[in-house]
Amino acid sequence: MDTTEARYGEMARIMFDTGDWITPMFDYNVPFWGKPPLFTWLSAGGFELLGVNEFAARVPHLIVGIAILVMTWFFAAKVRDNKEAWLAIAILSTTTAFIVISGAVMTDTALTFAVTLSMVSFWMAWESGSRLWGYLFFVGLAIGMLAKGPLTMVLVGISLVIWLMQDQRWRRIPTVLPWKGGIAVFLIISLPWYLLAEWKTPGFLNYFIIGEHIKRFVVSGWQGDLYGSAHDEVRGTIWLFWFLAALPWAPVLMYQVSRFFRAGEEGVQTSNGYMGYLWCWMLSPMLLFTMAGNILPSYVMPGLPALGLLVAGYQSQQKISDKVFKVGLITPVLLVITAFLLGNNLTGKESEKVLLSKWEKQVEKENSELIYIQKRPFSAQFYSEGKAKLNQAPLSALLTKPKEDAFFVIEKGKIPAGFLWDKSRCELRAESNKRQLVHCKAS
Repeated sequence: MDTTEARYGEMARIMFDTGDWITPMFDYNVPFWGKPPLFTWLSAGGFELLGVNEFAARVPHLIVGIAILVMTWFFAAKVRDNKEAWLAIAILSTTTAFIVISGAVMTDTALTFAVTLSMVSFWMAWESGSRLWGYLFFVGLAIGMLAKGPLTMVLVGISLVIWLMQDQRWRRIPTVLPWKGGIAVFLIISLPWYLLAEWKTPGFLNYFIIGEHIKRFVVSGWQGDLYGSAHDEVRGTIWLFWFLAALPWAPVLMYQVSRFFRAGEEGVQTSNGYMGYLWCWMLSPMLLFTMAGNILPSYVMPGLPALGLLVAGYQSQQKISDKVFKVGLITPVLLVITAFLLGNNLTGKESEKVLLSKWEKQVEKENSELIYIQKRPFSAQFYSEGKAKLNQAPLSALLTKPKEDAFFVIEKGKIPAGFLWDKSRCELRAESNKRQLVHCKAS
């Protein structure tokens, strides 16, 4: 579906088609500076193994999502017990955001994996003094740099700084991590791509670091975005986004916390600070984006593993009725219903797949160009394998006297009056809910 997933899927297809694994391309010969390349590497790798199709684009991201569940289970099992671990991943995997985004071609699943790896590794290094876990902490940060950039370090940093400021835990920082070796590992994994990207397309670092990581979040309606439109939300909207993304479990967590307060306990700290650690992890995206206007609901996803761990942890401390957890069945049922509605074009939102499947059957006979008038969705580029061209010339001049045979795709209601009357030159070949496919012969 347009726009996000189709856009990222098309960029991965271009990477696969061109063999350029350094610079993601917004269109052929148009570099995409908005995100690091991990999302394109994942989907393009899927194309290498399985061919160019939707499943190949999505399945690598789904595997990353499963890896997040595995890490979450491992963390809870090591720190608490297996029963709590299974409940934690059942909750995480049925949150609205996780069940949708972890199978989609987006950047947020890889970012969540990176944050989860770093947060789990830090705790394990803190508790055991293991240098291996210390190195894995830096590996997580490096993966995050390739998934979404410095945002990973900011999210992890907010979580750890708040937690470490309590009980003078910060005093252990010099010894808990292998700083010299870890920073070296971080740079070895992440730095080469950034240097190559700037070398291939000068200006990348300025746009990505300053524009995407400062202006995007502090300048409401930022006009410097080269690839999309700014999202100007009311300050504090990220908390509403969290509530929606965490459904159906956000109300359950609130209820659990309220029970602790009524019992005269704050329900946050444990003897080793585990629950407080999870709270810092879960809240970090909201704390970062509270004063940002240019935000999306998916920005809260890195904190969702902590949500699952918190709900499971509170259930172990003070049980609520097991019947409450049946609410988790709501999410997969709604997902199935949504998939059915989307698949049958019953939502008003569609891709160009159906229309272009009809074009594909005719183009071999006609051998004509495919031209989108005024607007070309990313799904059109993906399903036409880059053959769809964009033309913004006046409709009347372009369509009433075409210079060569061509297929034109026009939005319904925007076809010049009388255009289709000349049956000798132009013929309606197919249509979708929003657009019509017309074949015209040269004048």
